[in-house]
Amino acid sequence: MTNSLIDSYPATSQETWMSTQDASGAVDLERQFTEIVEQYSDLAYSVAFRMLRNAEDAEDAVQEAYISAFKALPHFKGQSKLSTWLYRIVVNACLMKIRKEKSRAKYLSENLFDDALVYDWKNDPEEAAVNSELRSTLEAGLDVLSPDLRAAVVLRDIQGLSTDESAEALNISIASLKSRLHRARILLRKRLEDYSSLSLLPTPETQS
Repeated sequence: MTNSLIDSYPATSQETWMSTQDASGAVDLERQFTEIVEQYSDLAYSVAFRMLRNAEDAEDAVQEAYISAFKALPHFKGQSKLSTWLYRIVVNACLMKIRKEKSRAKYLSENLFDDALVYDWKNDPEEAAVNSELRSTLEAGLDVLSPDLRAAVVLRDIQGLSTDESAEALNISIASLKSRLHRARILLRKRLEDYSSLSLLPTPETQS
C-alpha cells in the first residue's frame, strides 16, 4: 500500500469522467464506479487502516465506503477532486465504525495535560507535511488519539494532503483543522516522548 495517492488521479482523468455524461445528464455509473475503485483501492485501504488500526475492520469500512460512494456518485459534480471526495466518504465510514464499537476503544483523555504544554503552531508555514521518519513515528502513536483528531493527523501529516484539502475532506473549517492538529500533536508528543525521532517535532523552545 502506498502512503499517499492524492495526486494519483490526474485532473484530465476527472475531466474525462465528467465529460462522459450525455445531454440528459445520465452516466454509466457502474462502469465509472469500477474505474474509481480500481484507481483508489490503495488510497481507501490506507486511510481506513490508519484510522482503525486493524486490517479486517479497515476492509469492512472500505466496503461500507464503496457502498456510500456508489450511492453518492450521481451527485458528484466535480466541484472537488475525486480523491478528496472519496477521502471524506472513507473517513466517515471509519468514524461510524469507531462510534459503533466505542466500547472497544480506549483513548487518552485530551484533558490530561497542563496548559503549559500547549504552544502555538500557527507560525508553521501551512504546517508542511512531515518527512517519512516522522510519519512512521506518528503512525505508531495514532491509537492514543480520538477519532476526530486521528483523522486530521492521518490526512494532513501522513497522507500528505494540503491544509485546504484536509479541511474539505473532513468537512470542517481550516481553523478547526489546525486546532485538531494542535491538540493531536500535543498528545502524540506526550505519548512518544521516548522516541528518538521525537526531536523532529517543533518544541516550545525551538519554535521560532
